[in-house]
Amino acid sequence: MVHCASLILLGVLVCAPPGVAATLERSISTSRQFLVYGPDIGLRSAICDVAERTKSDLLRRIGRRDEWATPIVIHAQYRQANLPETPRANLNLSQTGCGLKLQLDLIIAPDVAHSEIQRELLGALLLEIRYRGAPDLSAGTTYVPPPDWLLDGLRPHASDRMSGNWATLAAAHKILPLEEFLRQRPGLLDASGRSLYGAYSVALVEFLTQMSNGQQRLARFISALPSASKDALADLRIHFPEIDAVGGSRNTWISHLARLAARPSYRSLSGPETERVLNEKLKVRISIAGSEKEYRLHEFRAFIREPAARPALTRLDRELSALVGRANSIYRPVIYEYEKVAARLARGKTHGIAERLAGLAASRKRIANQMRRVDDYMNWFEVTQPREPSGAFADYMRSADSGMRSQRRRDPISVYVDVLEVQFQD
Repeated sequence: MVHCASLILLGVLVCAPPGVAATLERSISTSRQFLVYGPDIGLRSAICDVAERTKSDLLRRIGRRDEWATPIVIHAQYRQANLPETPRANLNLSQTGCGLKLQLDLIIAPDVAHSEIQRELLGALLLEIRYRGAPDLSAGTTYVPPPDWLLDGLRPHASDRMSGNWATLAAAHKILPLEEFLRQRPGLLDASGRSLYGAYSVALVEFLTQMSNGQQRLARFISALPSASKDALADLRIHFPEIDAVGGSRNTWISHLARLAARPSYRSLSGPETERVLNEKLKVRISIAGSEKEYRLHEFRAFIREPAARPALTRLDRELSALVGRANSIYRPVIYEYEKVAARLARGKTHGIAERLAGLAASRKRIANQMRRVDDYMNWFEVTQPREPSGAFADYMRSADSGMRSQRRRDPISVYVDVLEVQFQD
C-alpha cells in the first residue's frame, strides 16, 4: 500500500538550478539505516543529519536502543516546474523477495519547514519499529500509518512550542476528555484547531511516559500497532490500564494539562549562557574502580576504553540533543557537531575525532570573540548616545528663530495666518 504522507519541507534548503542529473548519487547516514539518494551532497547530508537526530530523539523518548532491522531508503529531488502535480512526499512499505522495503520519496521545495520533515521521518521510523518483528508479511498486506497524535507528540522539541496552547486551554476551562480527543480527525480541523490538536498530542505522550515504566510501555504500544483496532482508547488501555473507561482518569488528565500550562514560558539561552552550559556539558564523568573521575571530551583517549565510557558518552549525546532546543541559534551548528562526536565515541569510533574537536574548539573561540565584539559595540553605542540635548547648537537655533521672527510680515493676512499656526501648534 502506498501511503501519501503530509507536506514535506526541509529547513535550510532551497531549490537547485535546473538540469539536475538523472542518476542520483547516494549517501549513507552514520547509523547506516538511512540510504539517501539526491542530486547533490549538501541535500543528502542535510537529510542524513535530520534523520539521525530524529531517530536519536525517538529512541530516547521510548527508552530503546538502536536495533534497526530494515533500512529506510530516501529519494530526495528538487521540485520540477514541469511536474507540479508530483506528491510532495510518498511513503511506501512493500514486500520484496529479500524482505521488507521502506522507501520515502521527497520533493524538496523552497518553502521549507524543519519540523515537518521530522514528522515524516518519524512516520517512517515508527513503521520500521512496528513491522520489525514481521519480515515475512505477504505481498499486498495493507499497512496502516501511525496515529497522528503519536507523530505530533513525539516530534523533537515539540513540548517547547506548546506552552501558549496549554495556557489557553487551562484559561478557557475547555479541556477535552481523552476519548473525545482520540476521536478527532486532524485533517478536518482548521489552523487553530490543528494547533490545539498538536498541544493535546504532546500532552498525551508526556502523560503516558510519566507513568511507571511509561517509556517501555509506549514502545510496546508502538510495536503492537499493526494489530490495533479502530478503538484508539481501548488499544491504549491494553498497555496503560491506568486509563479508565471514561476517558483517561479525567481528573488526572486535567491536572496533567494544568501542570503543563503552569510551566514557565520557553526562553532561549543567550550566547554567554550557551557557552557556559555547553562547557559544563562537555565534562564526562566516569566511574573507575569505584571512584568517579572527570574528563574533558577532548581527553577521550584517556577514558575511551573504560567500561563506563559508553553509557557516559550516550548520556552526553542525549544531553547535547536536549541543549540544541534551548541554545543560542549561533551555537547550534557547533552543538550538532559535538553531538555527532559523542555518538561516534559511544560506538568506539575515534578516527579523526581529535581533529574535529580541535576545529570545534576554534569555532567556539571565534563565536565567543564575535559575540564579544557585538556586545562591545552595543555597549559603546549605548554609552555614546546623549540622554539630553547637548546645547552645542543652542546659539544657532536662537539666531535662526529670531531671524524668522524679524522677517515676519505684519499685514492683516500674515497676522491671521500666524495666529492659526500658533493655534494648530497648541
